[in-house]
Amino acid sequence: MNMRAMTMLLFALLAAIGAVVAASKWLQTRSMQTEKVVVMVSPLNMGEKINVGMLKRIDWPKTSLPEGFFGEVEKLDGRVVKYSLQNGEPVLESKLAPVGSKGGLSAVIAEGKRAITVKVNEVVGVAGFALPGNYVDMIVNTNQAERNGDEDNISKIVLKHILVLAVGDDVNANADKPKVVNAVTLEVTPEQAEMIDLARSVGNLSLVLRNQADPGDVATQGITKEALLSLVPKNTGPMMPVISKPRAKKMIVAAAAPIVVTKKCTKVFTGTTESLECF
Repeated sequence: MNMRAMTMLLFALLAAIGAVVAASKWLQTRSMQTEKVVVMVSPLNMGEKINVGMLKRIDWPKTSLPEGFFGEVEKLDGRVVKYSLQNGEPVLESKLAPVGSKGGLSAVIAEGKRAITVKVNEVVGVAGFALPGNYVDMIVNTNQAERNGDEDNISKIVLKHILVLAVGDDVNANADKPKVVNAVTLEVTPEQAEMIDLARSVGNLSLVLRNQADPGDVATQGITKEALLSLVPKNTGPMMPVISKPRAKKMIVAAAAPIVVTKKCTKVFTGTTESLECF
């Protein structure tokens, strides 16, 4: 290889190393660039108002700024949160109620939705595990008219994936312990509110807790008392052991051999008559 080729190869190698070093420095400089982002100093429950004493500004890398962040504390004074916020969590526009909201539960209801309260007990309320922010299905148990004119009990899921806004008077979505209450407030559409109002007047309601990450919809036909009992196997009682009786042994009796009697006979003549006498 001549000297000219060696010089070109060396020059290309040095240029590549220089490009890598320059890119590394540029990325390091860029990652060190920050911007002020407003975060929470103390936890705040949904429906409550923000005041400036709950906030602070911290440096946040420009390469990973959250969408809808705030850089000024004053812009958040008096705003109402739709979701609970934790200490150190950035305050985002998507987690706030519209400007001018007065606070309380009405501020966290989504546009086009309504809030309706359902009376529950420990069983209906899933033993207190249905907490704000959870999703539930609703089952109604009522009577259904049959074709023959009789009535049969039926249980049917009538509403699915309903958001729990509050349990009792608590809207804290960060509760980690079950809370048994006598009422649960749900976020529904106007049509669903009508269904709930009718359902609780014609039967008993139950809530079914859902996995928050499972929005799936499973179609069911409901279950009647007759159909339920037909699925339960009939109990015929314990099986009694079968005891087999010993077979009677047949006795084989051999036939006795015939006894042969030897007789002696003598002819007897009486006048002109002849006879045979045996003895």
